[in-house]
Amino acid sequence: MRICGVGDNVVDRYPQRGLMYPGGNALNVAVHAARCGAEAAYLGVIGTDEAGGHIRAALDAEGVGTDRVRTVEGPNAYAIVRLDAEGNRHFAGSDEGISRFTPDEADLDWLAGFDLLHTGDCSRLEHALHHLARACPVSYDFSDRPWSYAEPLLPYVRYAVFSRPAAEDREAAALAQAAHHAGPGTVVVTRGAGGALVSQSGTPHLQPVIPVEVVDTLGAGDSFVARLLVALLDGAAVPSAAAQAAAYAAEVCTHEGAFGHPRDIPASSPGPHTAPVR
Repeated sequence: MRICGVGDNVVDRYPQRGLMYPGGNALNVAVHAARCGAEAAYLGVIGTDEAGGHIRAALDAEGVGTDRVRTVEGPNAYAIVRLDAEGNRHFAGSDEGISRFTPDEADLDWLAGFDLLHTGDCSRLEHALHHLARACPVSYDFSDRPWSYAEPLLPYVRYAVFSRPAAEDREAAALAQAAHHAGPGTVVVTRGAGGALVSQSGTPHLQPVIPVEVVDTLGAGDSFVARLLVALLDGAAVPSAAAQAAAYAAEVCTHEGAFGHPRDIPASSPGPHTAPVR
């Protein structure tokens, strides 16, 4: 199977550690899909600074295709991440750098060779979603965006992902049903420590988390989605696919960064970049 992450990439900067890691929803899903056995690629824009070079090197190391990656003069996108005592990540700022783009006809022709593309709200590709959907089935991460944001986009989406950490079972099921009526055949509602609801063709499945000693939750949701998509595309039933995804995401939480590859934050980077002096 072939899966392409389309849109956002960042370096996640951890000032407390003085390190940065490659990340971003679309990029993370592509990398984790590759780790889970898919032929994966990434389509997006990287900068000409050290951060952009690090993104490119990480993709090459992970065996993710970069045939349609653009390199644009300027700074790569970044996010500032802080961790609490339990390993939960909190974003403390960001800059999109040169990351915005619009897929062209050559991109769309190329995407037609994939089984699925994954993008989301952080990629800022809402204006192009109808074109992307004509080229290839779409998985879309709506994160915690409201229904008013999701509703007009759902008809173009095959797999819809929502983040609702505080949602009870009934609320998550109601959201999944509403999304089904708008278009997607598969809906995922991730709820952090509350597990996930995965609904296919209107039949919900509740998947609990697998307890682990958490080091860093960054990328846990993206890794869950990537493993789930690979399993479903491989023909697994929802309960099996969700269990595989939960186990995979739990393992990701025991490591630093969305998928590793730490590097010192360059001293020339704007914003906070070093561990605080005490």
